[in-house]
Amino acid sequence: MTDVLRRGRASLAFSFFAQGVAFALLVTRIPAIQDRYGVSDALLPAFLAAVPVLAGAGSVGTEKLVKKVPPSQVLRWSQPVVLLGLLGVGAGEHMAVLALSLAAFGLAVGALDASMNMLGVSLQRAYGRSIMLGFHAVYSLGGIVGASLAWVGAHWDLALFVSYLPVVIVLLPAAFAGSRWYVDGGGPEDVADQSVGESGPVVFKLLLPLCLVMCFAYIGDSTVSNWSAKYLQDVLGSSEQLATVPYNVYMVTTLLGRAIGDFGVRRFGAVAVVRAGSLVAALGFAVVAGAPGAWVGMLGFTLLGLGLCVIVPQTFAAAGRLFPGASDTAVARLNIFNYVGFLIGSPLVGALGDAWSYRGAMLVPMVLVLVTLVYARSFDPQPDRYGGGHERPRTADVGRGSNGI
Repeated sequence: MTDVLRRGRASLAFSFFAQGVAFALLVTRIPAIQDRYGVSDALLPAFLAAVPVLAGAGSVGTEKLVKKVPPSQVLRWSQPVVLLGLLGVGAGEHMAVLALSLAAFGLAVGALDASMNMLGVSLQRAYGRSIMLGFHAVYSLGGIVGASLAWVGAHWDLALFVSYLPVVIVLLPAAFAGSRWYVDGGGPEDVADQSVGESGPVVFKLLLPLCLVMCFAYIGDSTVSNWSAKYLQDVLGSSEQLATVPYNVYMVTTLLGRAIGDFGVRRFGAVAVVRAGSLVAALGFAVVAGAPGAWVGMLGFTLLGLGLCVIVPQTFAAAGRLFPGASDTAVARLNIFNYVGFLIGSPLVGALGDAWSYRGAMLVPMVLVLVTLVYARSFDPQPDRYGGGHERPRTADVGRGSNGI
């Protein structure tokens, strides 16, 4: 049964990796996509906003769907749609093809994100120790690989379809083949009273602190991804080449922080790790806001990667612990606030920057991240303590695997 868990963990990790690659290939080639389809600057925000909106809808649909089919099946079929949607973006020539491809990509991303984290939460419960940060570390690695492949495509002036096709050819069959080892369910809690936390008002009331934390974390993340280059160049006076560095540094430090984060959770507990991450992220925003020059600004973005990286995986894990009999429902609803934060973050900073100053605008996500400290107790793993001498015995009954085990 331990081999079942190991295979399930490895196959799920590969799905996180593939999703990181696909998403990075889409968002880092937006200028090329705009040029290919002749999307105007005025219309571009509508296309960009449509993806997270549809992803939110996909997450809502997944909440309903997993009551009839296991999350593994949702993930098995949504990941190919994401990859084919990416290929469609690169293959089309007319605006209608772009719209349809992005619609398919967005809906499938919502289902994929929700189902991946559902399986991650249940596997963590089966292992009896923190492993969620490791899955998100692999996602960050995929993002770095995808961004690097996008740079190669842009550097060699490759057509989008030529850039995307080899990636899809490799990832799609590998992910589909690995999906036979996904593991549904994490242990005895999953067959507990499924009515616990199932009613909408009750779930939302108890889940609200985690929803806010998720939203604030993604406001911070979208601030870095959308404004770091502009901030370094326009506010701190860096060169155009140097302005591309902060996001890459942010991604690398995110990977490093998540790679070691599970050890921190096992040693110090989730509450301590989330509090430390929130403080480090807030310090990063403060350094960015007050930076006298580009290199100090990059130090701030480095701190942001180390701080923000632990919050989102631990938020999903906390939702699973809060509703052990309805973790899939909790994860799906929590996942919506991923996209809410993404939608709010960039316009918020832009509006504040234009109306006030971009230095001042950086203080707003700083304050929002600090609000996480207020809700830190929501990450308390009681009664199921992970790490620090409080690990549960490993769960033998891991439920039904997608391969029938």
